[in-house]
Amino acid sequence: MDETLGKALRRWRDRLSPVDVGRTAVRGRRAAGLRREELAELAGLSVDYVVRLEQGRATSPSAQVVAGLARALQLDPAERDHAYRLAGLLPPREGTISTHVPAGVQRMLARLEEFPVAVFSADWTLLSWTSAWAALLGDPSARTRAERNLLRAVFTTGHSGLAAWPVLHDGDALNRAFVADLRTALVDHPRDRGLIDLVADLRSTSAEFARLWDEGAVGRHVSARKTIVHPQVGEVTCDCDVLTVPGCDVRLVVYTVAAGSADAEKLEFLRVTNGVPAAGSPPPVPGPSSTP
Repeated sequence: MDETLGKALRRWRDRLSPVDVGRTAVRGRRAAGLRREELAELAGLSVDYVVRLEQGRATSPSAQVVAGLARALQLDPAERDHAYRLAGLLPPREGTISTHVPAGVQRMLARLEEFPVAVFSADWTLLSWTSAWAALLGDPSARTRAERNLLRAVFTTGHSGLAAWPVLHDGDALNRAFVADLRTALVDHPRDRGLIDLVADLRSTSAEFARLWDEGAVGRHVSARKTIVHPQVGEVTCDCDVLTVPGCDVRLVVYTVAAGSADAEKLEFLRVTNGVPAAGSPPPVPGPSSTP
């Protein structure tokens, strides 16, 4: 019998350990893999829609839905393209920005929950983040995809960007680096309609972006020093570094502080009060295997 998207989703969901997505597999858990509720949350979908997809009652998912499912299920590029085809869609073309987060990056993110880390696509759209990121900068889960674009936030709403509270930094240097990085992305992904539209939109709505773009800066954004004015702990000054992943579009943004510093104590307070797991926590105990 021919494979359907629903069958593939169930197979991929069953093989994925909850531990690999930062969940605790407790003793007595009935499902060996991810539950539908967990997949729905990770992909930003309703549980009912995931059920209908798996049962074949939802037959025309959008490319954005398939991309979200591929990230949540940690599919490799070939599997991701297969999911697009099963959904009746063309896989992302060469020369366009990928929102696929490799499985290795997702597993690493799940094991770095103690640290403020986020994953961005080449156009600076936020794709994934740790609970420590949400504790430090505010939870972005309620934002739409457009609202999760860092450059839209920076150039249209102010220097705090995606943060829920003020972030202080050298705005001109950082914004110049963002514009230069976006110019490089446009060279790397010349067929990406969304990226082309983003540049045009920012040029027409932000005088600062238009000025920096017309100055012709080139290069990549790699690091900055930022002070987050957090409502619980006051000012927290962090080094913000951008790490690229060879062979894919995504970049990791990591916030760190010096060990033993006052800033480290503030991050520890936020970790404890927001229920962020500590590094070195004992691994969860998996329960017996059965169907969800």
